[in-house]
Amino acid sequence: MTAVKSVKIDGEDIHIFNSAIYIFESQTGYTLELDLIVSEVTVRKYKKVENLIIEIELENGRLIDSIMHLKNLPGGLPQLNLFCDLEDIDEFDDLDRVSESSSWFPNAEEGITLEDIRKVEMPDEDISLKLKLPIDQVEWLKKQKKASLNELFKEFIRVYWEKEE
Repeated sequence: MTAVKSVKIDGEDIHIFNSAIYIFESQTGYTLELDLIVSEVTVRKYKKVENLIIEIELENGRLIDSIMHLKNLPGGLPQLNLFCDLEDIDEFDDLDRVSESSSWFPNAEEGITLEDIRKVEMPDEDISLKLKLPIDQVEWLKKQKKASLNELFKEFIRVYWEKEE
């Protein structure tokens, strides 16, 4: 199986945790498929973009440049599933081929966990809390800047988690 060394999307290097590149054969023709396990932050950045300029460098040094389309497939890990139609598959004879009737499909999720991904890039989420606090604490909180409150709560939660262990 040919391994992916690096991927650029629209000229930007993407951190990939695992990947699978292969030719998919169906009744309607052939497609080049690229399944990438990436961070949740990367998925959010590209999930609504239909067409992406993809530069793929394979471990053997080969470069593949293509405009690829994004499809959303359900899965446990954050991933980008990209594809493009192929007219001539002869130049891709070094890639695995999979058909609709194949019993084997590449599994890019194998050997990686969400915890591994979040060690590299942890996404931030907005959250709104409704709290009932003494008025002096409420007044103090209202005077604080959002960035300092974010750090305060991150530190509080980290310390609290350590106490629970």
